[in-house]
Amino acid sequence: MQQPTTTKEHPMNKQQLISTLADKAGLAKVDALRLVDALEQTIREQAQQGNEVAFASIGRFKVRTSAARTGRNPKTGESLAIPARRKVVFLPGKALKDSLN
Repeated sequence: MQQPTTTKEHPMNKQQLISTLADKAGLAKVDALRLVDALEQTIREQAQQGNEVAFASIGRFKVRTSAARTGRNPKTGESLAIPARRKVVFLPGKALKDSLN
């Protein structure tokens, strides 16, 4: 089967990922779907607990906390408080970065 065409404007979506994984791993699409869903759920659960998920050859998902700060409404110029929050960041691994160049 031909791999889906993706571009910057049209990134690979979940269904295309599932099809590609099924083809490359010799899985049924339903099994690839279960795998992707389990991976999503695991990363989400680990992030909620503040844990990092690392793939040596790809990179890692890490939780960072942004500090509370004061912002400004660009329309009115009014100051507003922006609360501290947690966010997930992806840090690409060396192997992934090296594979791009």
